[in-house]
Amino acid sequence: MTTIDRHLTADDLARALRDDVTRGLAASPKVLPPKYFYDARGSALFEDVTRLPEYYPTRAERGLLVQHATAIADLTKPHTLVELGSGSSEKTHLLLEAARRTGSLQTYVPFDVSSAALEEAVPGLVARYPGLDVHGVVGDFEHHLDRLPGERPRLVAFLGGTIGNFEPAHRAAFLAALAATMSPGDALLLGTDLVKSADRLVPAYDDAAGVTADFNLNVLRVINRELDADFDVDAFEHVAVWDAEREWIEMRLRSLRDQTVTVAGLGIRAAFAAGEEMRTEISAKFREEGVRRELAEAGLRLTHWWSDGDFALSLAMA
Repeated sequence: MTTIDRHLTADDLARALRDDVTRGLAASPKVLPPKYFYDARGSALFEDVTRLPEYYPTRAERGLLVQHATAIADLTKPHTLVELGSGSSEKTHLLLEAARRTGSLQTYVPFDVSSAALEEAVPGLVARYPGLDVHGVVGDFEHHLDRLPGERPRLVAFLGGTIGNFEPAHRAAFLAALAATMSPGDALLLGTDLVKSADRLVPAYDDAAGVTADFNLNVLRVINRELDADFDVDAFEHVAVWDAEREWIEMRLRSLRDQTVTVAGLGIRAAFAAGEEMRTEISAKFREEGVRRELAEAGLRLTHWWSDGDFALSLAMA
């Protein structure tokens, strides 16, 4: 059976974009949320990023899933597998196959902000896993976690290091909200990138071929198209900085000259000084003790930690 619940409409997404851009361009320093990278072009560029020699997280996480998916499925024996931020769902096949082998899995719930991504992924999932109930959810992490379908026990997978895009207070609120939806026997599988040398981290976000730069600049193209703005994409350059105190990478766009951008769809203008930087993403890096503490503060107990030294998968129980 196939179902897609839609808790977000195109109007909701357009309103969120307008609100985020209005606030972000008025902030000091200016900031834009990373979720607006991902139109069709941005999603394709990110897939290119994951294949770059400098970008290790995707390969590292997949390697850990190859090694440990069977153990994860055996430990959790989920009736329902939920994937937050599923996109194409490609990275979840290892978990799906392992959970199917246990005989417990009945329902897969891909949860994503993009209706188009789910509509593209679901038919392939149905064909690949006959008899599996695929119940997609179009929703937002901040508002719709309490609407997750599927019988318990549930295994909720939040992979790709995406948790690192949240600032600490936002991360705590998200984990607490997720924990509130979980019952005894439910589990969270969390993917986190680990703290390491800046010499290794920075190239992963500033590759020699310039693919990440093109991906970062794509947020300007999205705003130009959706909000009738006149950002000159060539008048900004990509910057990646390691913040050793906060232990996160910041991606920024630096204005190459004094310029004023008009966002006609919002009726606003934003001035940029030469050299001014606008933050577009953070990517926090983690240590085991910090992950354990943050999970505990949300009411979750870390039971297993698998790492290759670069990346980690952690399993936490309600």
